Amino acid sequence: MEKISILVDVQNVYYTTRHAYGRNFDYNRFWADVTENRQVVNAYAYAVERGDEKQRQFQNILRAIGFEVKLKPFIQRADGSAKGDWDVGITIDALDAAAKSDVVVLVSGDGDFAILGDKIRRSFNKGFEVYGVPKLTAKALIDSASVFKSIDDSLLLKTK
Repeated sequence: MEKISILVDVQNVYYTTRHAYGRNFDYNRFWADVTENRQVVNAYAYAVERGDEKQRQFQNILRAIGFEVKLKPFIQRADGSAKGDWDVGITIDALDAAAKSDVVVLVSGDGDFAILGDKIRRSFNKGFEVYGVPKLTAKALIDSASVFKSIDDSLLLKTK
């Protein structure tokens, strides 16, 4: 059975699905899709901690699905800008995961991860699957993937 590691850039998927579709990503449906006939080695969801109760409930849902939730504090700078991205943490975990998995699955549209995808495929000779919103996923990231899967209606929560 193919061994996979899953890494989800929660902020990126939240904002891209909201911007492109006005809807939220369906983590349960994604989990069912990505894990079918596969063994999960690691599953990480990277988020920013704002101390919000609704956010804590969401994080508990992710844990119940099977994700280890990794949190970084939200930092509001004096100039009004904010910081809280997980690029370095995701990269380190992905490289560790590549040593233990057949495929590293990344949910993000961030083009900064294209170099990571190339490294996983070339240096580790492992698969690198990317799930992203097509029109908001960097071409370089799509090109670095061994498989690109579109986040579309099938992976979004239904509107009520």
